[in-house]
Amino acid sequence: YSDRAEELEALILEDSKPKLLNEIHQLKRDLLLLRWVIWPLREVVQTLQRDPHECMSETTRVYLRDLYDHVIQIIEIIETYREIASDLTDTYISSVSNRMNEVMKVLTLFSSIFLPLTFITGLFGMNFHNFPQLDWKYGFQGTLIVLVVLGISMFAFFKYKKWI
Repeated sequence: YSDRAEELEALILEDSKPKLLNEIHQLKRDLLLLRWVIWPLREVVQTLQRDPHECMSETTRVYLRDLYDHVIQIIEIIETYREIASDLTDTYISSVSNRMNEVMKVLTLFSSIFLPLTFITGLFGMNFHNFPQLDWKYGFQGTLIVLVVLGISMFAFFKYKKWI
């Protein structure tokens, strides 16, 4: 279980796929089943150890004490692995959130670049007869140059700030 948890952690940090979440939940279910099987064994061994019986020798009682210690250690190990599996779920969710944040950042930056360009294009695309720049001979070329310069300067600014 330890090896499987470490393998899942490495896979999550590499590339978080939805399939990994199912594997993490399967690991948690397996550990829960194992805990469910081992827990009653603790009670049985403790009862056998505590209640004296004529069929049990002192050697058997020593064995039962040792067995009880081993059962307790196994239960603690299972609990530790269950916590690790829960941490893997948190790691998966964090990894997916980080990836989504990166995608949203890129989309926001491109939207920020194209929003002013869209505004200027929409402004000059209106049907006004008394708009001063509409009668200008180089109005289309001038608007195109302004759009290209604005887009490139915004892109350069975002690169300078290391947002892209």
